[in-house]
Order: sequence, then structure tokens, then C-alpha cells
Amino acid sequence: MVGVFTGIVEELGEVVSLEQAPDSARLTVRGPLVTSDAATGGSIAINGVCVTVTGTSDGTFSADVMGETLSRSSLGSLAAGAAVNLERPMRLDARLGGHLVQGHVDGTGTILDRSAGDRWDVIRIAVPADLARFMVHKGSIAVDGVSLTVSALGRDWIEVSLIPETLARTTLGRRQPGETVNLEVDVIAKYVERMLDGGGDRS
Repeated sequence: MVGVFTGIVEELGEVVSLEQAPDSARLTVRGPLVTSDAATGGSIAINGVCVTVTGTSDGTFSADVMGETLSRSSLGSLAAGAAVNLERPMRLDARLGGHLVQGHVDGTGTILDRSAGDRWDVIRIAVPADLARFMVHKGSIAVDGVSLTVSALGRDWIEVSLIPETLARTTLGRRQPGETVNLEVDVIAKYVERMLDGGGDRS
């Protein structure tokens, strides 16, 4: 099951457990709001990663996370008690408040610096070279599943500004330098690159 998200976090959840296996993990998360209408086989985004619900119980849900997802995201480093951003898939009759987010994390970045303003914080994030080419000034980026606008960028970093609402309602309000965040670039940028590249090998 694949969902489409908006990058507008609905709830701060809490990790109940992470059970590691050789090439996968089972993650259980408490999130009463997002589980209120969740069903087995449905989708929920955890820190920007779309997972399939394998079961629900008393305001918690479980999901199996495959090795590919663990290697591309920060989910494998979560521990019991950790706060996570949760979002249900968007409904077709709802407003698109953020931007189109697939829940397919492209890679991770590292927070380099955090500075506080009067009413917002600015976070600088180191980004991998293979993702930096998709990022533009004033373009969209999903950081730990939060839809944000790139306010500044360099060759290997971007900056995003966090308004009070984002600081209060998402994990980005507490992230500190040295911590890892999930990144999903704007899917439109990837389609544009593909088309400019001639569609790749068509043989």
C-alpha cells in the first residue's frame, strides 16, 4: 500500500519498541490520532517514511521496516520513548497544505547548526551531493516528513526556517546539531531531471 502525504504533521507519536532482525525491523508506535481510523494494510508516515500498518492496538500501531528503508532513513536508530512525526495519507477531497510528499525518503542529512530568532529558528543541514542537485532556493523539501521551504543553500548544505507552529508540533523543535534527519526531495525535480536526461536507457 502506498500513500501520498502533504508534509503537515498531524501528531507527535512515541516509539514503543523497535525489534531488530537481520535485514528488517518491527516498529511499534503510539499515536492515538493517526490510529483512530487506521486499518491493517493502510499507510502512515513516520518521520517522513511511508510504512504499512501490520496491526493496531489501544492507540498503537506496528509496521515492518525493510532493510532498504533502514539503510536510507533514520528509522533504524529509533529507540523506545523517542518522539516521531506522524501523518496519515492525504484525502483526495482535502486541501494540499504542504507539498506532495511520497514518503519515499531519498537519504539522510546531518544538522550542522541551529540559530534562534525572535519568532523562528533556522537550521542548517548537510545534504548528500546526489540530493543537493534537486534543491533550489525557495523550493520544497521534506525534513523528517515536515514540508519546508529551502531558505538558503550552498553546495552541500541547505537552511530551513521553522515557525513557532513547526517548533511546537514536530520533532524539529528539539533536533540539535549532529543529529540525523530524513530527507525527501521534491518529486517534480526528479521527474524534470529524468526528462532532461532523455528518459535514460530505453532499450
